[in-house]
Order: sequence, then C-alpha cells, then structure tokens
Amino acid sequence: MIEAKTRAWWRATAALCLGSFLVFINLYVPQPLLPGLKDTYGVSTLGVSFLMSVSTLSLAFALLIFGPLSDAIGRETIMRITLLMAGGLSIALAFAPTFESLLLLRLLQGFVLGGLPAVAIAWMGDEFEQHALLSAVGLYIGANSLGGISGRIVGGGAAALGGPSAAFLAVGIMTVIGCAVFWRLLPNSRAFTPKRFKFRQAAGDLLGHLRTPVLLAAYCLGGINFLIFINQYSYITFRLAGEPYQLAASSLGLIFLTYLGGTFGSTVSGRLAGRFSPASCMSIGIIILMLGTAVTLVDSLPLIIVGLTINAFGFFLAHSLASSWVGRYAQGARGSASALYLVFYYLGASVGGFWLEPFWRWAQWQGVAIGSWLLLCVTLIISVGLWRFEHRERY
Repeated sequence: MIEAKTRAWWRATAALCLGSFLVFINLYVPQPLLPGLKDTYGVSTLGVSFLMSVSTLSLAFALLIFGPLSDAIGRETIMRITLLMAGGLSIALAFAPTFESLLLLRLLQGFVLGGLPAVAIAWMGDEFEQHALLSAVGLYIGANSLGGISGRIVGGGAAALGGPSAAFLAVGIMTVIGCAVFWRLLPNSRAFTPKRFKFRQAAGDLLGHLRTPVLLAAYCLGGINFLIFINQYSYITFRLAGEPYQLAASSLGLIFLTYLGGTFGSTVSGRLAGRFSPASCMSIGIIILMLGTAVTLVDSLPLIIVGLTINAFGFFLAHSLASSWVGRYAQGARGSASALYLVFYYLGASVGGFWLEPFWRWAQWQGVAIGSWLLLCVTLIISVGLWRFEHRERY
C-alpha cells in the first residue's frame, strides 16, 4: 500500500487531482453563460439550466456503469479514455449549431465525464493506506473545486471575447493537453484484484450498499447538500445579471472564485477529521453552509461574495468527509460503492432546479434561501445520526 507523502503518493495524487480538475472544468464551463444563453435562445431559467442538468444526469447514469465495470477490468483505462473523449466533446460543442444540439452534446459529455469520478476514489482505496487515503481524497476534492472555478472563469472570460463557442473551444484544448500529462503521471495499479463482471453480481453489490444504513445515509447527505449548493450558483447568476448588479458573463465567471473557500475546506478536512470525528465535522460543514446562505440575503455584492465563500467552505468540508466515509465503510466492491455515492451526488444536482424553481418564482433569492434551509435541516439530522453511529462504534 502506498504511504502518505512518499514519492509514489505525490505522483498518484497529482495525476488524480489533474484528472479531477479537467473533469470539472468541462462540467461547469456553461454556468456563467446561462443568463446570456437564456436571452439568445429565448428559453426559461429552468430551460437553460438543462445545459447543466442533462450533463449531471447522464454523469450519474454513467457512474452506475463505470463503477462496477472498473471492479472487473481495472480503473486506469477507464479514466484515461473517458477524459480524452470529454475534451473532444468540448471542442465539438464549440461548433454546435442549435440549442438542441448543445443539449445532446452535453448529454454525451456528461456520460464520459463520469469515467474518472466513478473510479478515482476506489483507485485510491485500492492503492493507499488509510491515512494516505484521507489526505489524498481531500486534495482530490480540492481539485474538483479548482476545476469548477476555472471552468466558470475560463468560460466567462472566453465568452466575453468570442462568445460561448470560444469558451467551449478553450476548455476542449486545455483538456486534450492536460490529458496527455495525466496519462503519463498516473501509475499502474499494483493492489487491484479484478473480478469477473457479472450483471447479477454488480446489481447485488449496488443493492448491498443501498441496504447498508451508514452508506445510504452518506449517499443522501452528499446528494442533498450538492442539490442545494450547485443550484444556488445557477440562481445567483440570474440574480446578479439583473438589477441592480447587471454583471456580464465575464464578471459572473469571477463570482466562482468563491469556490476557493471549498478548496480550503477540502484540504483541511482530513486534518479536522483526525482531531475530531468525520461525522461531527460533516455537521459543522452543513451548519456553515446554512450560515453562508443567510449572509447572501443582503444586497451588498461584497457580502454576497463572502456568503458564497462561506457556503463553499462548508459544503466541501462535508462532501470530502462523506466521500471518504464511503471508502472507509464499504465492505468490498469499492468501485461501485464510490460510484453510488456520486450517483446520488449528481442526481441531486440534476433535480435541484425542480426543487428551487418554485421558490425562485415565489420570492426570488429569498425563496431560494428558504428552500435551501429546508433541505439542509434534513442533512443536518442525517449527520447527527452518523455521529451517533460513529460514537457507538468507537466506544
């Protein structure tokens, strides 16, 4: 097993962080473009949000395939090939002629983007010893947030110069170049033991994970938290594009620098979990997310940015620990266990617009905040239940 802070650990962690960065820069590049695309194509706020929803929905579906498949054929090939395909599809998006073709290409891209997230943490679970796993997962998820930031900033900045096509083209070229580095850095697995793929066995593994209460609780916690967090960013772009802020796409892209709070939250998650307990830190993360949402209710743009930064810290703190929780408590078939966590995670992102849209129509951003708090109360209760389980296990 690879030990923390060794040369092998740094190389493997760097490769997976780069892969994570590339996945999320592709996934989130359209988000600062949504207000402009809404006006260009004459669609509703919910309709244009489908550009995000179809990709996260197909990504969630892909996880059900890539996770069990990786338990049979290995992880590295899946990560390498799907990452390269994602870059190619971003380049294709730059030349899509209609909104319908954009949706179709985003659907396909979401599917291939599922390859790396489905198996990366399982790869770490196979190869890293326990302490090395916790540290690596925190950095890996921190790279998620950096990719999300970069996708929005590059998307907004490139769109300001050459429209949405320039945004997709820039990200596609970045991905193809980064993929070449990823292929070279990622070491081959040493500890992986393949299992012959059997549909019945794969389905049984998934059902087994769903029947494990401590895993199901973590799945629901991650999915509901992400439902709120990512869709808040979609609705905040509509708020800030309107009166009195009237921010352009390039400025809306800069709003996502608040994700840096999430990068910090991810990187300190392992350290905090070592001093306290993972479940109690999940609760703290959710409470911080609720407080940050309250700060965003003010009309001051600087304070809105502060609130979003607080939100990112709290969300990624809880998310990092919920992800590593699954790796810790999964009994076998870690690939499918990690994939199932992400299925819940991205299904949450896909349906979040349907949950928050009525609140937005009712009371604009204040309604979004109320809708957010209602579901965050649910995840807070779940985290307390996980803390009680952890306490019983320890004592």
